[in-house]
Amino acid sequence: MPQSTSTEQFVSVETIKDDCVLLKDGSLRAVLMVSGINFDLKSEEEQNLVMLAYQGLLNRLDFSVQFVVHSRKVNIDSYLAKIKVRDDAETNGLLKIQIKEYAQFIKTLVSVTNVMSKRFYIVVPYAVGAEEAERALGRIAELLPLPVKKSSGSSKQKEETDFESKKMQLKHRVNAVLSGLRPTGVKIIRLQTQELLELYYNLYNPERTEKKSSEMFAPSE
Repeated sequence: MPQSTSTEQFVSVETIKDDCVLLKDGSLRAVLMVSGINFDLKSEEEQNLVMLAYQGLLNRLDFSVQFVVHSRKVNIDSYLAKIKVRDDAETNGLLKIQIKEYAQFIKTLVSVTNVMSKRFYIVVPYAVGAEEAERALGRIAELLPLPVKKSSGSSKQKEETDFESKKMQLKHRVNAVLSGLRPTGVKIIRLQTQELLELYYNLYNPERTEKKSSEMFAPSE
């Protein structure tokens, strides 16, 4: 009888901490959330500047990045809750009727049409080979000297030192992408730990109600 397979075996994420996604192979990922721009509404000169800036970014990067477009059905629960608060506070009978009709219209519209929201992400990776990892560990150990123990704690200490080294290198890559995209005029932020947890929850649970992340800018669709 075949053994049951856990779905966790098919998920490459080991854990999420310190604004980084740690994969099971030891590599790290940073996720940047990027806004959209109204490219067609810009003048020809502005369009050329945007394309040149983007081209310059791609030419300067010596590592790969992944561009992700996440489409998801709009969750209007929080918006309907605000309408309910407005309805409860309204004293004018005619306005209360209009508010209720508007709320019902929104519910009907979302139920019969696929109102989708789009968000844009850039995934920045970092992974090192064995030799490079040893050199990086040596450098980070010089910057952050830690007592050497011959117990099992030394293995954990090495893992933490290795993680700090990778995190530092990943930060350099993130800064390179940030500086390269700024001339294009887009808004861009790096997702923090809680925002990463909510993003991956939504990605792996598409059938459930989307978890509401903390306040971030709303990218153009």
